[in-house]
Amino acid sequence: MTLHAASRDALAAAELRLLEVVDGTTAGEPLGELGEELFAVVSLLSAQPALRRALADNSSDPTTREQLLRGLLGGKVADVTVQVLATVVTARWSSPRELVDGIESLARTTLLVRAERDGKLDSVEDELFRLGRIIAGNHELELALSDPAADPAGKVALVDSLVAGKVDGTTKTLVDQLVREPRGQGVVNGLGDLASLAAKRRERSVAYVRSAVELDAAQQERLEATLTRIYSRPIALHVEVDPTLRGGLLIKIGDEVIDGSVAGRLASLRRDLAG
Repeated sequence: MTLHAASRDALAAAELRLLEVVDGTTAGEPLGELGEELFAVVSLLSAQPALRRALADNSSDPTTREQLLRGLLGGKVADVTVQVLATVVTARWSSPRELVDGIESLARTTLLVRAERDGKLDSVEDELFRLGRIIAGNHELELALSDPAADPAGKVALVDSLVAGKVDGTTKTLVDQLVREPRGQGVVNGLGDLASLAAKRRERSVAYVRSAVELDAAQQERLEATLTRIYSRPIALHVEVDPTLRGGLLIKIGDEVIDGSVAGRLASLRRDLAG
């Protein structure tokens, strides 16, 4: 998500308000409700261009925008949801779309905080990553879930058939919203972004590791320790087996690629010979 300066400031203010609300809750369930209601507002505003323009209209008085919000949602969502959204609509956003982007970001943050409080953030991150790999490996499934003309409820049902009873509730809510409201983002990239958000929540970078063979727990621990030492910050591993590498590892951290695979070395040798 790329925001212009005014929207970045608005989101920062809204995140502070969100943290105040979160600090006032003691159980995970209210956070789940808050996250789901924020997602519902994202869906509402995505479907109502005139409404999102009115709520993001910087030429109008902020009090007027807040009154519009309270009149629309008062009694229909929890008070804490209205409190967070009031901070959103009284701020200055660069565009109506970026206001909706901001609400979506707040919803995701809320749900990841719930997972963190429940001690499930690691598993949510791993489930998001693994589901992304599964979908990326099934072209027909990826097309079905990314089809903008497909019925959103049908796409959610398709996801449910894959994950029902197999993933944490936070994972399911995040994935359901992604396929219901992709907002121009492909499902595989969207899942990758969600997994990265979960890693960032733990203040860790993500290393995407492809290995020719399965790495056992001790090997993964050593690799994680080595990368953490190299990059001088905690590194979270996402490992997948890729026999086409023939041997070794292919590691991607951000824009940097460390290719220690046999296939990579052979490809480099062929390029050198061709030159």
